[in-house]
Amino acid sequence: MEDREIVALYWSRSETAIDETRLKYEPYLMKIAKNILNDLEDCRECVSDTYLRAWNSIPPHRPAVLSTYLGKITRQGAIDGVRKQHAARRGADSYACALEELGDTVPGGETPEQQVAARELADSIGQFLWTLPPQTRHVFLWRYYYFDDIRAIAGRSGMSRAKVKSLLYRTRQQLKTHLVREGFL
Repeated sequence: MEDREIVALYWSRSETAIDETRLKYEPYLMKIAKNILNDLEDCRECVSDTYLRAWNSIPPHRPAVLSTYLGKITRQGAIDGVRKQHAARRGADSYACALEELGDTVPGGETPEQQVAARELADSIGQFLWTLPPQTRHVFLWRYYYFDDIRAIAGRSGMSRAKVKSLLYRTRQQLKTHLVREGFL
């Protein structure tokens, strides 16, 4: 079933929408959740919550790209799940490792002023990413947005693990230079 048809089912409040979403996107959503949570039960719960959140948010939202919309919901739900487990950090290896790698490059914040700065930072990072060659941009996003591990990225990109690590290191250094130039660091 096409995405626009699935979205139309949500808008008509047909419970078939969830079934069709599950059929089309469950493997994709489970992959996103697994990269962050790494626990099958937590992943299932996160994906199940994604269906509920989609049901509650469509309408009023009408996502242009349903896969991206659902992926974003799943990713945020999984990150929230990791935050709830932060003391034990069980199963968050790839997520924690990816964030640690970026920790020295990207500042964080909690106050409203810092939240505005974080949005500006996100825009600046987005602009930086569009200056990269497509393969470099994809590798960076696979690692730091989807939290794929190095082995998976190497397999997907056709590079060796060492080359992926080197590419990520150089890209983080370029990002740091960009952020210094933009006044974020």
